[in-house]
Amino acid sequence: MARRALITGITGQDGSYLAELLLAKGYEVHGLRRRSSTFNSARVEHLYQDPHDPETKLFFHYADLSDSARLIRLLHQIQPDEVYNLAGQSHVGVSFDEPEHTAITTGVGAVTLLEAIRTVGVDCRFYQASSSAMFGAVDGAQDENSPFRPGSPYGAAKLHAHWTTVMYREGYDLFAVSGILFNHESPRRGETFVTRKISRSVARIQAGLEDYLYMGDLDPRRDWGYAPEYVEGMWRMLQADRPEDYVLATGTSFSVRDFVVAAFDHAGLDWEKHVRYDDRYARPTETATLVGDASKAARQLGWEPRVTPERLVRIMVDADIHALENEGRPWIDVPEV
Repeated sequence: MARRALITGITGQDGSYLAELLLAKGYEVHGLRRRSSTFNSARVEHLYQDPHDPETKLFFHYADLSDSARLIRLLHQIQPDEVYNLAGQSHVGVSFDEPEHTAITTGVGAVTLLEAIRTVGVDCRFYQASSSAMFGAVDGAQDENSPFRPGSPYGAAKLHAHWTTVMYREGYDLFAVSGILFNHESPRRGETFVTRKISRSVARIQAGLEDYLYMGDLDPRRDWGYAPEYVEGMWRMLQADRPEDYVLATGTSFSVRDFVVAAFDHAGLDWEKHVRYDDRYARPTETATLVGDASKAARQLGWEPRVTPERLVRIMVDADIHALENEGRPWIDVPEV
């Protein structure tokens, strides 16, 4: 029988790429999504399969991580072999405006899901989407043994979920792992995230639809990778012999300014003519530099990133230019390699 996976947050960037990967590997995939009066599933619409077809391997379920009874019923029904928790409020900037909501969905949501798994007694492997935002201000490249000092409500919520995952692994003998992923982007990234905000604005400025890109601090440096490669790392973590936590990163340092300059250069534009500072995008605290050391993942999982930050910029800018030029086509058709 095909292995069965449950993905929370399947409609997000990572969830859509992970669903594609697992379906390609022959999995039966079940995805949780929140009920909304508007369509919120554009990233997975191209994967849709008729649930009446006996060959269908993709199923969607309405659920929320705050509803433990619903999660318990679904776990009983689905009996997944693997559970990937990718849900929650995932925008660092927004977490300063909505700290309580972020704590509940991003932090406590993982607790609710883990406790539901333990209550049902389903024999599955669990993946928690941890984040480099848990590190905060740390010198040098961060690995699995680096100290945590989150500098945002988002980072603090992720750290809550991270340590809860460790506790359930050690206390209840669950195969539960955390992937500590550094920034990973793609054309499927939400338009309010800084990388997609940049690539989309560059495309619109080149097309004459906008004049300026308004930004906050350009100095923070991040370790930016390509999302499809990172979801493969998630899958590899659950295929390992032992449950352990892993950092996924490129090991490179690329500032927001570097991303801006590369994006405008790729489109043949002078960034200094189009970028304006807006203090509304400043955050109460900002981690200056985040760089990851993924040597453990390379050594034990055979995982290594191939897409550099420079290539990532080109992928995202080309995709947004292509989407703008082909307004009538589904955005999912935009080439990403």
